[in-house]
Amino acid sequence: MYELADHTWTTMPRRPLALVPMGSFEQHGPHLPFDTDVIIADEVAKGAARILSSDVVVLPPLVYGSSGEHQSFPGTVSIGSEALMLVLIELVRSAAHWTDRVVFVNAHGGNISTLARAISQLRYEGHDCSWLACATEDVDAHAGFTETSIMLHVDPARVRVDLAESGNTASITQLLPEIIAGGVSAVSPNGVLGDPAGASAAEGLRCLTEMQTEAAARIVANSADSRGQLMPSMSGVNA
Repeated sequence: MYELADHTWTTMPRRPLALVPMGSFEQHGPHLPFDTDVIIADEVAKGAARILSSDVVVLPPLVYGSSGEHQSFPGTVSIGSEALMLVLIELVRSAAHWTDRVVFVNAHGGNISTLARAISQLRYEGHDCSWLACATEDVDAHAGFTETSIMLHVDPARVRVDLAESGNTASITQLLPEIIAGGVSAVSPNGVLGDPAGASAAEGLRCLTEMQTEAAARIVANSADSRGQLMPSMSGVNA
């Protein structure tokens, strides 16, 4: 049992590693559900836990994040950076009563600056905590090929394939100034940053497996940068 929700207090491992999936509840174009980031973070955390195998628990995912850039799309729910920071800090302070280490598994880029601030504060307090990214942005930034493929693998019934369409395919680096100024809708009226064309369940399985294996390797290496992000492992972990 690696899901914390499946335990009772008497079945808990002693001082386990705690993995906390982090996502967001935001639009993902016309074809993907609002909780896409939550699902991806949860799957990566659970997969990493299976690879690590012992003395690891996966907490229920954090559904709401900092998603103000998507707020112009109906249905998006964001709690903002300050509220999110407080949640992260209080979560670790509470979990520290039964765990010595917390790793946030994050699948939403808008959470990163808040994560860095929260972890800086928590490390100052003496807590062992860090974070890692579910790096779907290696291919496209939002609701494109990678996220669509992963969702086709994990939960295909919730992917509206007939509504999938390309959005703005420029790099996130190019788009970021406009997104900061006017939100995602300023650069992509349909909310997609990338192109879901060619997405498949097989590609989703490949991407997800790669992210799970990389996450496990980073957790084992336990080498973080100045923002608290776990760095790539040189040796890796075999699934």
